[in-house]
Order: sequence, then C-alpha cells, then structure tokens
Amino acid sequence: MTSTQAAPTGFGVSAPVSQFLAQPRKMLINGQWVASASGKTFPVYNPATGDVLAHVAEGDKEDIHRAVAAARAAFDTGAWHTTTPSERGKLLWRLADLIEKNLQEFAELESLDNGKPLTVARAADVPLAVDLFRYMAGWATKIEGNTIPLSVAYTPGARYHAYTSREPVGVVGQIIPWNFPLLMAAWKMGPALATGCTVVLKPAEQTPLTALRLGELIAEAGFPPGVVNIVPGFGETAGAALAAHPQVDKVAFTGSTEVGRLILQAAAGNLKKVSLELGGKSPNVILGDANLEEAIPGAAGAIFFNQGQVCCAGSRLFIQKKIFDKVVEGVAKAASQIKVGPGLDPSTEMGPLVSEEQLHRVVGYMEAGQKEGARALVGGHQIKRGGYFVEPTVLVDTRDSMKVVREEIFGPVVTALPFDDVGELVTRANDTIYGLAAGVWTKDVSKAHEVAAAIKAGTVWVNCWNIFDAALPFGGYRQSGWGREMGHQVLDMYTEVKSVVVRL
Repeated sequence: MTSTQAAPTGFGVSAPVSQFLAQPRKMLINGQWVASASGKTFPVYNPATGDVLAHVAEGDKEDIHRAVAAARAAFDTGAWHTTTPSERGKLLWRLADLIEKNLQEFAELESLDNGKPLTVARAADVPLAVDLFRYMAGWATKIEGNTIPLSVAYTPGARYHAYTSREPVGVVGQIIPWNFPLLMAAWKMGPALATGCTVVLKPAEQTPLTALRLGELIAEAGFPPGVVNIVPGFGETAGAALAAHPQVDKVAFTGSTEVGRLILQAAAGNLKKVSLELGGKSPNVILGDANLEEAIPGAAGAIFFNQGQVCCAGSRLFIQKKIFDKVVEGVAKAASQIKVGPGLDPSTEMGPLVSEEQLHRVVGYMEAGQKEGARALVGGHQIKRGGYFVEPTVLVDTRDSMKVVREEIFGPVVTALPFDDVGELVTRANDTIYGLAAGVWTKDVSKAHEVAAAIKAGTVWVNCWNIFDAALPFGGYRQSGWGREMGHQVLDMYTEVKSVVVRL
C-alpha cells in the first residue's frame, strides 16, 4: 500500500498574509520593531515547496541582551510594575480577542511556515491559543497567598500574624519549538503575563512568523513596552544566550530532551528557575476487549496527527496478541488513505515535515528500522516531490530493543508491538527514558484504571488521544521534563512564595 502523493502547490493566501510576507520581518524589543544588531537576516522556508517564504532578523547575543534589559526595566520600574491583576487580565483577554479576529491570517501563516494542514491550524492551533489566553486572563486576579497560624514554642506567649504571598518570578526567557508555534507561544506567554512576569520569547528559527505577528497584536492590545520582547534567531546563538543570561530569572523551554540538557547547563550560572517540556516515546495500548471501531482510527490519529511531529505522539503501539493482525491491518489501511499534500490544499490531511533536516532525520529512522529487521506494512519512504514529504508508516516485526522503538523519531512512524498480558505490557511500556503520555483502549473500566495507574506518564488518555484543555496540566515524568504547562499548576512555575511574619 502507498499513500496519496503530495500534490503541487499553488493555493492562494489572503491579502494580509501576502502583505506580511512581503516585508523583511524585524524583532520586537522594548515596544519597537528593530533590525538585529548585526544587521543579519535569515530565510524562512515553505516546507511544502522548499522555497523561501520570508526573511527574518537574526537575533544574537547582543539582541538578547537588549531584550533582557528592556524586560528587566519593565518588570522593575516600568508601567507593568504597577499594573493591577485586573488590568493584566483585561490585556490578556483583549489579546485573545485580537487573535480570534485574525484567525484566518494566523492559520494561513502557521500552515505556510510549519506545513500543517490549514484545516488543522484553523480548527485547533489558533482556537486553542485563544482559549489559553482567556483562561489565563481569569487567573490573573486569583493568584493568592494564605494566612498561617503559628505555634512557636521558643517564644512563649508571643502572638504572630503570618501569611504568604505569591509574587512574579521576574524576567522569563521562553524558547519554543516549531511543531505548534503559535500555541506554544500562548502556553508560555499566558501564565507568565497573568502572574506579572515580563518575557523574552525566542521562537524556533524554522517557524518564527506567527510569533512575530503575535507581537504586533500584543502592541495593539496595549501591553506596555518591554513586557514582551520577541527575538528570532538560532538556538545555538540566541537561545543559548537567553538561557545563560544572568538577568533572566527563569527559563522555560519546550523541545528535545537533548537540547533540554543544554538549557539546564546554561541556566546553572545564576541558578535560574527552569521548566522543561521535552520529548516522548509514548505507549498506546489496545487491549483485547477494546472497541476497535474507535481504537483503530484513534491509534492512527495518535501518530499521524501533525505529521507525527508531536511530543506525545502514540509512537509505540502495543496490541494484545489476539487482535494484533486486525489492528495493524486497520491502522495500515488508515495510513494508506491519508491525503498527503501542501497544507493550504483544503483536501490535505497530512502535510510535509517542517524542514529538510527533519526530513533526513525521519527517513534515516525509517531506514534504520528496516535494516534492523522491521518491515513497513505501509509507507517507509520519502515522497520525492518538491518539499519535505514522507509516507505515513506502520512498522511491524519490531522488537523493544530496536532504535525505532526506543528513540523519538518525531515523524509519522509507528512501531506495532504485540503483548500477551497486562503485567508484561506495563513493564515494557515503562521501559523508556521518557514519561510524557500514554493511552489505553478498553471497555473494562477497572483495567483502564489499573493500567493508567501503573504507567509512568504525566498524561494517560483512556479511549481517546490528544485531548487538551487550558485547565488540564500537561507535562512529563523522567526525561520528558520538569514542571507542568497549563492548568493552575503552571502558575507555580512563574511565581515565588514569600512568607511574612508580623509580631503582634
């Protein structure tokens, strides 16, 4: 079976997007759009064609320094310093309204820049970003401390009034990935701004465009200068400088576990706070009693959504032996029917990978798996037309020791693995350095809870996959990260707790 081939491009974009792409894009520092200190720019590519989409200012150490200085001044002495929680909430809500007003423009930019289907960007990426900002707008007025009764044995008879307050951590450096550019900017900025922090955002060099457009709306919404600064550039230069900067109080990073380790090393200089949302190799478990009419398309969606470029993709598919053949045939059939093409094509169901580098990475894993003895039931190859397309791939005859089973591929490649009983399954599912997400498909509620409790992962979906909400915390165990995104738990990542004791 082979997947539908990538169609040629030629789908139009709206006038606002054309106008946005026509001008070299600058960086946002202290409320001004400025060129890089070096004067350098870098090209941004359309992954559906490999053609240059735009040229963007290339931030480096000096630009990061200017942005951090602006954020520091805004936090310490600027208008943001005296902005009330209610006013912060209104600004976040206004920003959400502006994004929603420009939904089509953001969806087109995201599809062009990242490659994902326009239908997905319009239905998921942009609306979820809007919802996140509105959710965090509500939290701005609800960040509270506690009063605490004290019993101090060594001061008999003394009375105290003790309380805690939660204060913004300060200047936050945020480094976001290329797989959900706008949504990841929202995940990072929303709680930082709700708590009263200031931000220096470094978008991925592959996909900076929606972050830069977001910067224009931040100014339009009325955020004071310096509160949000956006510096595009490369990870090894701008990203490294941001993580290491001594005036940054916290760094938040989403990306690979390998780069996460480098972020930690860079942050050690001033022991800044660090939160990390990293890689995964998530087990998706189909038990013998599962409703296969739901589980088979659910398993396909878990790996092929967003071209498999999802940190929590269901890339290890564990299937109970008695239904193994039926499930893998069903997932392979679903893969073979996926319409692969440019994101702007309304009929596209899976777009290109984000870059030529990612294309080589994914194809390399496909080849490595087959060299180790895995067999592609469907797919397994690059689609050799313009752009960075690969076939949705289902690998069978796999073993737990194989590279394709153990390492994060970050592409539309699933390894199918049979198992006998739940005890064996849990041991194998947990045999990984990661712990971001997992899934269980079963009609037995008791089994669902048993497996969910036993698997070491930050999120476990039962009879579903990729269910996200701004109120639901997301993050990983083990080497899948530190801390949580979203929910009220994320507010802990951006606040310090102060204890105050007053002798009465």
